[in-house]
Amino acid sequence: MVTFPALFVSHGPPTMALDPGPCPDFLRRLGAELDPPEAILCVSAHWETARPRLGAAEEPATIHDFHGFPEALYRLRYPAPGAPDLARRTEALLAAAGFDCATDPERGLDHGAWVPLTLMYPEAKTPVTQLSIQPRERGAHHLALGRALAPLRAEGVLVMASGNATHNLSERGVRDAPAAAWAQAFDDWLAAAVEAGRADDLVNYLETAPEAARNHPTPDHYLPLLVALGAAGPGARGRRLHASFTYATLSMAAFSFA
Repeated sequence: MVTFPALFVSHGPPTMALDPGPCPDFLRRLGAELDPPEAILCVSAHWETARPRLGAAEEPATIHDFHGFPEALYRLRYPAPGAPDLARRTEALLAAAGFDCATDPERGLDHGAWVPLTLMYPEAKTPVTQLSIQPRERGAHHLALGRALAPLRAEGVLVMASGNATHNLSERGVRDAPAAAWAQAFDDWLAAAVEAGRADDLVNYLETAPEAARNHPTPDHYLPLLVALGAAGPGARGRRLHASFTYATLSMAAFSFA
């Protein structure tokens, strides 16, 4: 059986599911290039809980967790089957690693999951479930969370973390504006740290990265990257698969960890 890399993808605004652009094109290619997974475990920036939770729905709903977007976006559905067996397997791995976790039989797929999956796997046939993040916990918690998931990669599971490499919405510009210098500086640091495997720097990004707090005023869109890094195991290095910007402050970078 194929051992999958762990992925981090930037999911951008929900309209990425409809609009053309470099990142949607990249995600379509990525889905075509990867070996078909048996199931997908998505770690999305948009499911925040106090302790780890796993979606265990047989038929997860498509959650439109946003407001003020074109009506066509609200009509989109991603009818992939759920992966309750994967949820239970993941719960066992997390419990063995000392995490207090639980499953949620009602949880659907938020846009951090279904937007990139719509582009990568438009046929929606691969079972999918989600794992929540805990934004009140520090980076080391999410690295450890990922390390508990590492065995899944050899079991036909694609661990896909979804957030944004930079995520300052309050200072965003127009869609095709060039990257702000302070956002580009963080993006360059991130790529270098990932490719060098500097796990301590990545965990402690607020102290080690340039303009970290400005690029991530809240940690939710950064923490999934640490889960992907952890899932690749100790000493892992990443590889940048894609680099582009939208709205001047949103880096759409993607990384593979193995």
